[in-house]
Amino acid sequence: MIAYDNSYSRFVAYTKVILPILALGILSTLFLFSRNIDPTQSIPFAEVDVEQLAREQRVGAPNYAGVTEDGAAISITAATARPMEGNAKVISTTDVTAIIEDANGGRIDMTASSGMIDSSQQQVTLDGGVQILTSTGYIINTTGLVVALNETAMTSDGRISATGPLGTLTAGQMVLEKQNSPQDTHLLVFKGGVKLVYDPKGS
Repeated sequence: MIAYDNSYSRFVAYTKVILPILALGILSTLFLFSRNIDPTQSIPFAEVDVEQLAREQRVGAPNYAGVTEDGAAISITAATARPMEGNAKVISTTDVTAIIEDANGGRIDMTASSGMIDSSQQQVTLDGGVQILTSTGYIINTTGLVVALNETAMTSDGRISATGPLGTLTAGQMVLEKQNSPQDTHLLVFKGGVKLVYDPKGS
């Protein structure tokens, strides 16, 4: 047997005993100071209520696109959509945007805080405050709006206020109507106590 007759050999022999003991000490410290898991604490990234989604049958970021009988393209997007209880043909939506583009290049953008899409009636009802932007430079505000899906038509549910190239305008109602012309153009018609304040700077 070889004797430990020098300091290096003694050091190696000691480390074979000391290092395993230190390793056991470190492991025991980890177990002693480890944090207990609270099973009642929710997972940080689980912010979606799965049961609510299943119950309401809600869809996130839905979109609809189609073409009316008179050739206009219509698209609708929303933050959420869910079918009405007892009537799957009626869809309730939030943060709605609807766009109509006719064959002659005219465009109308509509935004509302909520809406209802009724496939049986072929119409969309926007409410909760509606803003309308037209390609002719008008910004129109109203409380609610009914937009057809099968033709290029829409009607406000009450008074409107608008600003545009001619100035400011208020009226009891606004209607988008098809004109009897070779170009099949559409025109916004204001009805019911129309008041226009002309602004020459806006023309």
